[in-house]
Amino acid sequence: MSYSVLKKRVPKALILNPPINNSLTKELHMLSPEEIKKLAGTAAISLVENNTTLGIGTGTTVYWFILALAEKVKQGLQCKAVPTSRQTEKLALEHHIPLVALNEVERINLTIDGADEIAPGLQLIKGGGGALLQEKMVAAASDRLIIIADHSKVVQQLGKFPLPVEVIPYGWKQVQRRINALYNIPTGLRLKEGQPFLTDHGHYILDCHFGQITDAPALEQWLNDIPGVVENGLFIRLATEALVAHPDGSTSILKV
Repeated sequence: MSYSVLKKRVPKALILNPPINNSLTKELHMLSPEEIKKLAGTAAISLVENNTTLGIGTGTTVYWFILALAEKVKQGLQCKAVPTSRQTEKLALEHHIPLVALNEVERINLTIDGADEIAPGLQLIKGGGGALLQEKMVAAASDRLIIIADHSKVVQQLGKFPLPVEVIPYGWKQVQRRINALYNIPTGLRLKEGQPFLTDHGHYILDCHFGQITDAPALEQWLNDIPGVVENGLFIRLATEALVAHPDGSTSILKV
């Protein structure tokens, strides 16, 4: 399945006296990785309409979206937002964005979130920030899930980025053995400061280095059938669009 791509360029200031070395000029105009993330996050604010129930993802690109959203709220935008992590909740509250719990809404109109990999068909790997469980719950409750990302996240096949699998701490090694027995791949318990990384719900995360994932829907189901697995980072048939930012200052929209 291929992408449908719409690309547009962000206007740049006119150069009144173009230098002779055009290749050097082009190189100097390339955005840094953080600037590309900022471009994706700020460009997504145009997708948020007034009186929207909004899901807010987690991550370094979503950070810029939250700041842009805060500015719009300051200017009078009416919305209520469902955060996907304590990290997002904290940042949103600091910037006076009205929040609501997932249990307090029937549906979410739009969710803006990031991704670690985006493959054809808008199949995703998410969870590099450790919030995959709540991110998937919010995505499943959303009418639209729009992914914001820099160009490096777009791939032809999932799997180079380690797939996060959220597991119950009790017996997590049994889950690891099941995965290793069938796929014979490197898997590792995610650590933070030398201790097991804990999700917002006190779970562990196994990072699974598949290399290539040829059948993402089947793998998603197989992993979730293992006793002790809470959720995995494969997001299949959830995203409706992806807004991708590029080093030249342009953005593109990917659709299924």
